[in-house]
Amino acid sequence: MKSHADYMGRALALAWEHKGKTGVNPSVGCVLVKGGRVIGEAATAEGGRPHAESQALIIAGAQARGCDAYVTLEPCSHYGQTAPCANALIDAKIARCFIAVIDPDPRVHWRGAALLQEAGIDVRIGLCADEAFQLNADFFARVTG
Repeated sequence: MKSHADYMGRALALAWEHKGKTGVNPSVGCVLVKGGRVIGEAATAEGGRPHAESQALIIAGAQARGCDAYVTLEPCSHYGQTAPCANALIDAKIARCFIAVIDPDPRVHWRGAALLQEAGIDVRIGLCADEAFQLNADFFARVTG
């Protein structure tokens, strides 16, 4: 059986493949795992939409219920051009969410993680954080100014 770090590593690999293709949005990877099997995975699409989490959830379908989500950046929690990914994960009834790094964008910062926790989802932050930070260092610098 693979480790949590292996699954986050896969999410990071997906995000690195899309680095530079997501416009002003960060490059994010998401891997959904249930029973030791990947049931959905995606990276933020070219141009920044759709987001990784929503794509992975579409692939997983009803299997997402009770799964673990590995996300390289805190799921968004605000309405913009898309609905919040945190809400999509909650609606899918995932069991756990491993978040590599918290999003510094003030519209999201700790809100996505809080929404997940308030919904009863076990949230774990910091898995592979150094690589996730390197992946989107340009985004972090731009947002934190």
